Formats: sequence, C-alpha cells, structure tokens
Amino acid sequence: MSERPNFHLRDRAVKALKDDQMRQAVRKAVDRLSTNKDKAARELPNWEEWREQTKLIRQHTVNQLDYYLKLLTDNVKKAGGKVHFAPNADAACKIIAGLCKQYNAKKIVKSKSMVTEEIHLNAALEAVGMEVIESDLAEYILQLAGETPSHIIVPAIHKNRNQIAELFSKVAGNKVESDTPALTAFARNILRNKFISADIGITGCNFAVAETGSITLVTNEGNARLTTTLPRVVISVMGMERIVPTFEDLETVLSMLPRNATGQKLTSYISIINGSRQPGDIDGCEKFHLVIVDNGRSRMLADEEFRQALNCIRCGACFNVCPVYRQIGGHAYGSVYGGPIGSVITPILEDDIDFWGELPYASTLCAACTSVCPAKIPLQDLLFKLRQQRVAAGYSQGVEKFAFGIWKQFFKLPSTYKFAMKVASLGQKPLVHKGYITAKLPLLANWTNSRYMRAAADTTFRERWEKRKK
Repeated sequence: MSERPNFHLRDRAVKALKDDQMRQAVRKAVDRLSTNKDKAARELPNWEEWREQTKLIRQHTVNQLDYYLKLLTDNVKKAGGKVHFAPNADAACKIIAGLCKQYNAKKIVKSKSMVTEEIHLNAALEAVGMEVIESDLAEYILQLAGETPSHIIVPAIHKNRNQIAELFSKVAGNKVESDTPALTAFARNILRNKFISADIGITGCNFAVAETGSITLVTNEGNARLTTTLPRVVISVMGMERIVPTFEDLETVLSMLPRNATGQKLTSYISIINGSRQPGDIDGCEKFHLVIVDNGRSRMLADEEFRQALNCIRCGACFNVCPVYRQIGGHAYGSVYGGPIGSVITPILEDDIDFWGELPYASTLCAACTSVCPAKIPLQDLLFKLRQQRVAAGYSQGVEKFAFGIWKQFFKLPSTYKFAMKVASLGQKPLVHKGYITAKLPLLANWTNSRYMRAAADTTFRERWEKRKK
C-alpha cells in the first residue's frame, strides 16, 4: 500500500507548481516521449488493429485470471521454481524477507519493479538488516535521493544531470562531472561490484507466460539480466494480473510496450526466466521463487467496470499526454502510481475513496489518455465514475454541494434557466475585460488564478433566435 502523504492533493500540486526545474524537466521529457511514440505509431502498419489485439489479449486474460494463474503456477513448479501468493503488501514483504533469511542473504540487488515500489519492499528488507541496491540507473538515482519514482517508465524524469552529479559526488567523495559518460561510468563501476557480491537477485515481472511458466523482463540497460544471472537465488515479484496466455500473445504486447513507452521498435534487452537451473543447463539460478501479489487487485477484478484498469501494460503513454501530469509531475499524486492510470487504480487498491479519491480530480477529462492507451482502457470514463462514487459517498465539499444545488434549481426549468442567464450577463459586467472574467473572485479563484473564464454572452442564443424569427 502507498504511504499516505501528510498533505492533500491540492497542497501537493501547489508545491509542485512552484518547482520550475521539475516542471521544465518533465515537460521536456514527455514531449520527447510523445513525439517518439507518434513516430512509432506511424511506422507500424495497422496501428489501431495492434491496439485492438492488445486490448483483446489483456481483456481475455483478466476475465479468465483464475485459470491462467493456476496454469502459470503449475508450469513454474514444473520448471523447478516455487510460487508464493501474497494477499497484501505486508504478506509479500514477509515472504520475501523470510526467503532472504532462509538463504542467509545479506546483500540484495534489484532490477526495476513498480510492484516492489508499491509494497515498499526496500524499506522492509532494510528493516531486517539487508543491504538493498537498485540496479536500474534511474532507480539507483532515486534510491540515493530517498525519493519514489515519478513516472512508470522513466522514474527519474524530474531530475536533471546536475542534480544527479551532486548525488553521485556525495557517494564518490569527490566531484563527478555532469556529462552523461561520466555519470554512467560512475554508476557502472558501483553497480557491477554489487552484482558480483549479491546473494539474491530480486526482479519485477513485465509479463508472465502462462503456457510455459516463463517470466519476461524488459530493460534498456541489461541490469535485469545481470540480476538474474549472477546471484544464486532469484525472486521475481509480480502483480497477479501481469500474465499473457502464450508466447504469441507476448509478441503482441512486447511490440506495443516499447513503442508506446519510448518509441522504440524493440527494447534493448528482453530477458526470459524459466525456473531454476536444471541438470544439463549451462546457466540459470540455483533457486527461483515467484511471489504473486494481490494487494487490492482482486477487489478491482470483482468490479466489471474497473476491471478494465487491470489491462494496463505499464507503458506510461497516458502520463506523456496528460496536461495535468506535465504541470505537476509524478510526486504530486502522492502514490507510487501517478498519472491517469494511477488516479484510477490507487483509490481502489487502497480501498480509500476519501483520501485517495481526490486523485481522479487531477484530470481535465480530456480523454487524451484513452486515445493513446494501447489496451484501450477508457481512463476518462473510469476517472469520472470514481468522482461520482466519491460524491455519492458524501465526500464533496459543502460549498460544492451548495453551488450545484443552486445550479439545479435554476437549470431544471426553461423559465428559471433564462432568468439565471440574464442575471449572469448583467451581473458579470464589472468583472469582464475583453470578453473574459479576470477578477480573482473567492469562489472562482482556483480557476482564475491560472486561466481566464470566458464571460457569458450579452445576448443568449434563444434571444438571438427569437429576434431572427421576427
């Protein structure tokens, strides 16, 4: 579960809007990612057919999830691995910590994994005396900074090279230059030694293939391959929905994932784990464990409408086109999962429509997220549905209830509607400048502080129509 922030969404957003460096870095990055994605879409024939096929694969798998979980479990066991089911974050952390103790492990190396961020695995392992090191460059940067990811695909999207150089210089004890070769060379030198000395490697899971029990890992740095090759024990942690039925289905989603994420035709490294090393194998870990995490997913699965959110392939495309995300960045959401998809799944995973139910309001409902989603998840519909649930549960503000109550009274009858529009047209005149209301009115301040509100027309359409008929 996410650690509940001390401040509400509006306060976190106000703080983020004051961070000019972060906003500039985020805008620059998402513009580049969106441009690359659009180019990739143009280059792949029948793009919409690929999206439809991705949707059908994910929809079929999620709807038959019990069957595919059983099939996956059986095939992992056949390949010499062991499978553990964790109903929540605490259980998952206890299982993994128990395995580390079982193998007398002290040093853990991890590859990038959103689900381990979700369950706060690093803190849990460090609390029982383990040394945990993130091997993904961006995750390593955030680990040094004591921060969580602000993007699913580009976790350190909010950092610039100078900030990274400062973090590395503190570790090195001397100045590390801020150019890319110097930064990567420093990280490579540190992390390679960690790979060699690690007792256990922990990974996430992009997709598990049910028909073979294979675990697929997608990276651009090769760190997942080192994480699963050098340590004698490997533990993979996956959200229970991260399954595809066959390798043919895997081909489809792996064609869409990098194109939607970064615009690449194919990611640099695709690693596939098939259990533990068998007699005659020349490589592979000695022991393999798969930890399958629920942590609120079964609650989402039980709702036929919100079940669609489990179709997500974690590409981050919805982040890159969201006008709210590009302004406030990922940390303002307060959850491990930000952006439009995070605003949908977090209130359900947390089972908290009160506090986390604020996240669906971090959206303009412009539907840009839905238009780019490779699994065709109707994100804006789900965001709107969550808003409805929060209002129905009685969590809307008193001022909001009063305002919409007045609105209802005036707009439910043609006569009162006409009267309200006439009063608005006359009453707004002292506030209007060049066709817009620019005054900082108390009830409208959150709108007019950052944009102008268009003034009501002096003459309504109905009045113009009556005049035209005469």
